[in-house]
Amino acid sequence: MKALVLEKAHEITLRDIDVALHLGPRDVKIRMHTVGVCGSDVHYYQHGGIGPYVVDAPMILGHEASGVVAEVGAEVTHLKPGDRVCMEPGIPDMDSRAVREGFYNLDPAVRFWATPPIHGCLTPYVVHPAAFTFRLPDNVSFGEGAIVEPLAIGLQAAKKAALKPGDVAVVIGAGTIGAMTALAALAGGAARVILADLVPEKLALFANNPAVTTVDVRSTSLADTVQALTDGWGANVVFEASGSTRAFDHVFDLLCPGGCLVLVGIPAAKVAFDIVAIQAKEARIESVFRYANIFPRALALIASGQVDVKPFISRTFAFEDGIAAFEEAAAGRVTDVKIQIQFPAAEAA
Repeated sequence: MKALVLEKAHEITLRDIDVALHLGPRDVKIRMHTVGVCGSDVHYYQHGGIGPYVVDAPMILGHEASGVVAEVGAEVTHLKPGDRVCMEPGIPDMDSRAVREGFYNLDPAVRFWATPPIHGCLTPYVVHPAAFTFRLPDNVSFGEGAIVEPLAIGLQAAKKAALKPGDVAVVIGAGTIGAMTALAALAGGAARVILADLVPEKLALFANNPAVTTVDVRSTSLADTVQALTDGWGANVVFEASGSTRAFDHVFDLLCPGGCLVLVGIPAAKVAFDIVAIQAKEARIESVFRYANIFPRALALIASGQVDVKPFISRTFAFEDGIAAFEEAAAGRVTDVKIQIQFPAAEAA
């Protein structure tokens, strides 16, 4: 099958590649429809690796996906051919201790699409475990289905924060993950989200949301804004979703006593923490690595209308223009939040 293949850093091809499509009794074969271009995909494209995950052989990209069930295994009962679905891309070893302990996202043996050496899903057909494949409600589009994955990260962050109704939350970074985290914080009970970024075009996407205060940190002090909106008390939760090392400068000044910092973004370098500042507020620190048991909740929130992800889908490219899609994503246009790739109707209808 043809696929978008990362050959090495800076080199993507659209070519035929052998992909095993063995359908097990608990698997489904899926005709792909829409795949989002994730920041991790772009990082692999630009740098050839992320930390210990290095692309040392050709790898199919893509892990934010939706499609149509084409065939089901003999033991699959909850899905049928023709069902519109989205897929959770990380498959753990179901016999692992991480699964038994309830955090399968931390299974060291997890097989995650487009994480070396595992192929991703930017190819017309994939075979995937039915247990990690979710039917799309009728009012959820394929594009929305393909953005469930980043929304799941935001919901995992909100879950780890243990938000309470009426909390004030700060989200640093208004890219895809920051935007999804802001939506998740509101869904999780936050009365107000203070969303900070350097790019006004991304902040503008929240202009009509009365529960979100946006802060362009080029011209406005985030700390002063938090102090003003909380009567000097501080935010209950700060979500760091930018991955910028500079975001950690005085980050604990934003928190109220007993508040929580949630690490969502992945910094490119080590970060120093002010331990005394943490202790003085008995601040709690949580971290996020993907998600577990979140996909059905994300779908339910989109289907209910409580979370609207449509404004964050910036542009859609045809599969045959997938290389251009990655080039555009790597260029980092200020108006882009989520770029998606769509397969031809003949293959995805």
